[in-house]
Amino acid sequence: MTSLVLPESRDLSGPAAPRRGRTLAPTPRWWRDASAVCAWGVMLFVVALWVVGGGLTAFGSLGEGLTNAGRLGGLLASAMMLLQVLLMARIPLVEQAWGQDELARMHRLVGFTSFNLMAAHIVLITVGYSAGTTLGVVGTFVDEVLHSPGMLLALAGTVALVLVVVTSVRRARARLRYESWHLLHLYAYLGAGLALPHQLWTGQDFTANLAATVFWWGLYAFALVAVLVYRVALPIIRSLRHRLVVSEVVVESPTVTSVVMTGRRLDRLPVRAGQFFQWRFLDGPGWSRGNPYSLSAAPDGRSLRITAEAVGASSARLATLRPGTKVFVEGPYGRLHAGIRTTAKAVLIGAGIGITPLRAILEELPASPDGVVVIYRVGSQSDIVLGDELLDLARSKGGRVVAVVGHRNRERASWLPDDSRHLTDAEALTRIVPGIAARDVYVCGSPAWMETVVTAAHEAGVPHDAVHRERFTY
Repeated sequence: MTSLVLPESRDLSGPAAPRRGRTLAPTPRWWRDASAVCAWGVMLFVVALWVVGGGLTAFGSLGEGLTNAGRLGGLLASAMMLLQVLLMARIPLVEQAWGQDELARMHRLVGFTSFNLMAAHIVLITVGYSAGTTLGVVGTFVDEVLHSPGMLLALAGTVALVLVVVTSVRRARARLRYESWHLLHLYAYLGAGLALPHQLWTGQDFTANLAATVFWWGLYAFALVAVLVYRVALPIIRSLRHRLVVSEVVVESPTVTSVVMTGRRLDRLPVRAGQFFQWRFLDGPGWSRGNPYSLSAAPDGRSLRITAEAVGASSARLATLRPGTKVFVEGPYGRLHAGIRTTAKAVLIGAGIGITPLRAILEELPASPDGVVVIYRVGSQSDIVLGDELLDLARSKGGRVVAVVGHRNRERASWLPDDSRHLTDAEALTRIVPGIAARDVYVCGSPAWMETVVTAAHEAGVPHDAVHRERFTY
């Protein structure tokens, strides 16, 4: 089945072997709307509490007005900080409804907004208080920190949050290893926790009436319970229940390694092909640093497999693992799986090591004549990994695999190689898959490359809800 006209590319699949299979039902996404409504409801209720507490009337003087505006900023910052924690608490229904891409984007947006509101709160409150004293702005700030209940803890929490925000700026984040960034990011929990005593001891909006007290205590308690249950307890329970150990380490290429793990009752692990876990291999120093790797084979109830490229110390360490090494896991996470399909046919487009979760999804898809097309973008033939597996799976599903080979185009942002620059990105997709507009498109690769593929897919007529991707960068 040859439909490829791109230079330096070839159809790897050979004759198709059509098979019929059932269509998997898409995962319901109404939880996304429900959770968004709840979040907006929280913010509106915070404003309502501020109004009930006299927020619209306390503008008698400049000092009162600044202090009152600072109160509102602090309330909104506190609520958004807790919502930010909940966004990344790995609550299964929320995580599956939004997907990691959207959750990470919202987490970042809410996080920077809450930090800006917190900074405005500190400035406005301090300047407002200083208007009624002779201490000046700096003297008022020092006096509040030293003499108001909980303020020293709040200052420590603010410092922790500043550290998180600074290391979350893209340029600073790019200089950090994933493990270092992840560890520093945990200070967000510390910052939120240290701010609590200050708010409950001195914040009149937290203690003004029973409704306010119940609301704020309830919101903090819900966030704390969500983190303890889904980020701490559930991973421990699953790791102890399934007792994963490394059973095999396979060198796929000089830079790519597959690790196969077996355990107990893996058929009860709620995971789908294409999802990922945070993996910790308990083999000595560095075991505490978790890394996200997606499954490269569909779970069969007996084993799990990951395939990763050595791009850092942690991923390079996979090649040195020994059979019998115990494994601690968090997950499964991610919405990149067959259950989110909206149509019967699919296109899987991966670049480099990004092909691995797509290979797992391919294994789980039902067989159908021309039901799936795999487009594999690599720089050279030697970069192809799991090629034989892709071929065998594609044949068994009645599909085909197309390798798009060549060095990247440096003249424009494109998912195509340089020697295909005479084609537009969308034109290339439609030539490889003529009916792509009627298919679901799964994309995995580097973030910039994925953007070019997604843009091309939309230009080729693929609806937004039929394009699925997930970033595996932090």
